[in-house]
Amino acid sequence: MHFSPLQTLAKLVLATSQSLSNHPRRVLSGVGLVLLGTGVTAFGIAPLAPDASRLPVSNIIEPLRLDALSTQPLGAAIPFTLFRTDTVRRDDSFQSLLNRLGVQDTDAQAFLSKSPDAARLFNGRSGKTVTVETTDRGQLLKLTARWLPDDERLFERLTVESLNGGFAARIESAELAASSKLSSGVIRSSLFAATDEINLPDSVAIQLAEIFASEIDFRRDLRQGDRFNVVFESLEADGETMRAGRVLSAEFVNNGRKHEAVWFEEAGLKGAYFGFNGESSRKSFLSSPLEFSRVSSGYGMRFHPVLGRQKAHLGVDYAAPTGTPVRTIADGVVKFAGVQRGYGNVIEVAHSGNKVTKFAHLSRIGVKQGQRISQGDFIGAVGTTGLSTGPHLHFEFIDNGAHQDPLAIARKSENIPISPALRARFDAVAVAQRQQLDAAATLVQASAQ
Repeated sequence: MHFSPLQTLAKLVLATSQSLSNHPRRVLSGVGLVLLGTGVTAFGIAPLAPDASRLPVSNIIEPLRLDALSTQPLGAAIPFTLFRTDTVRRDDSFQSLLNRLGVQDTDAQAFLSKSPDAARLFNGRSGKTVTVETTDRGQLLKLTARWLPDDERLFERLTVESLNGGFAARIESAELAASSKLSSGVIRSSLFAATDEINLPDSVAIQLAEIFASEIDFRRDLRQGDRFNVVFESLEADGETMRAGRVLSAEFVNNGRKHEAVWFEEAGLKGAYFGFNGESSRKSFLSSPLEFSRVSSGYGMRFHPVLGRQKAHLGVDYAAPTGTPVRTIADGVVKFAGVQRGYGNVIEVAHSGNKVTKFAHLSRIGVKQGQRISQGDFIGAVGTTGLSTGPHLHFEFIDNGAHQDPLAIARKSENIPISPALRARFDAVAVAQRQQLDAAATLVQASAQ
């Protein structure tokens, strides 16, 4: 007869049960022998640790402070704070700005709309960064914003806080914190195309062109494959980058020739750029009457935009917004300050060697005739007076009655040497900047790989 596995198992269990009932002592003795053998084996591998049942037991009793227990009922929502950031747009109001920031607080909106301090958020240029802290229901706890006033070494901070059931606003001024940033690029078509490719701020690119303008003609001398490394200041407010500052050091390899510059200044003395070997790169004539600008029209023949015909352009035009400060390029005496036909507001400065510089289309004149001025002094502001199609500075250089290309004159002018008394301090600055420039150079190598 054939049995299934389940039937076989049932019969085995039944037989074992009957055997245990008929011979209990014999079965128990067998089980005991098995357990004894197992016990010996266990004894052989047991650790030499004390018996846990014999270890002392200590009871610790402490009073429980009921006030330490949370009174928050189980399952209830826990309040939290939200942080959001956005920028001020040109056509913004407090309502539109707060809506984008997730603030649903009519009391806060009413306060901001009436606060003269908060109203400064919409003064000047748009793009200010605003950060808010709110409850999970959108009620305003704190609002902060920062911007640059006219003094570019300071920043202003607006703070609005929820206090005692209302709101309070205040504006504080603080100094920008400066840190160094490194950048490096390769010329493929133009300097500004290369700087745009690596997201280098325009102000840094303009400084770079200005620093080497007396050695490199950036309109004619650039070659594909030229490269540059630059170290510049990043000016920050509470950790937020506000703008780029001054170029601290730079090197530019043009057609296989390396040009270098490092910024050096001491308290009470005007700063200037020098070569790393200590030779001054400061010229007796600065390369430009504007600190940061682009040449919009060079020296020579051109199509006159107002007269509508070809005409000799006896100077250089620099595109810049109205109000941009204009500086003198060398020591001298103000020869003329007033209005001239076609030129609008004009300043003429006489220099040694029967040389004269002329600044035209100014919006403001800041010097008087006969006033003695030094290289780098600000004398007026860019404008669009006279025959002008837009805000720019027209600049001329006249040597013994003959007009010259101002950029060519700057390249040929003599260097002004650094004082020997400052040489040790300069060497320390140069060594530190060399290390940073070498680090910047690795950025190009890493991107190439």
